[in-house]
Amino acid sequence: MSNLENALKELREKRSKAQIEIEKLDKIISGIESLDGLGALHKATEPSRVISAASRRKMALAQKARWASVRKQSQPAAAVAKTTSSAPPKRIMSASSRRKIAAALRARWAKIRAAKKAA
Repeated sequence: MSNLENALKELREKRSKAQIEIEKLDKIISGIESLDGLGALHKATEPSRVISAASRRKMALAQKARWASVRKQSQPAAAVAKTTSSAPPKRIMSASSRRKIAAALRARWAKIRAAKKAA
């Protein structure tokens, strides 16, 4: 009977040591989660909040409207007048101009490489 009692005593000691180890691991895990900035979000016990696509769309439109009003209020009068008038046409570079610039850049880099090679 004493062997059985000794075995039971050893098992209880092992269990208490295991519980202490688990508590230490829990503290370490919570410390790491707090560094992450998400902390409590990782807990599976808390239900996640589900928002429908329609609600998300409404929220997005409302936020865009808020930002538009903020931008509208922060613009000076001259800038507002410019935006209402027609914008100048976008400049388009011709293909020949683009080729000339590319050739000039190739020549420039060839000259730089040659100077490095000579040095």
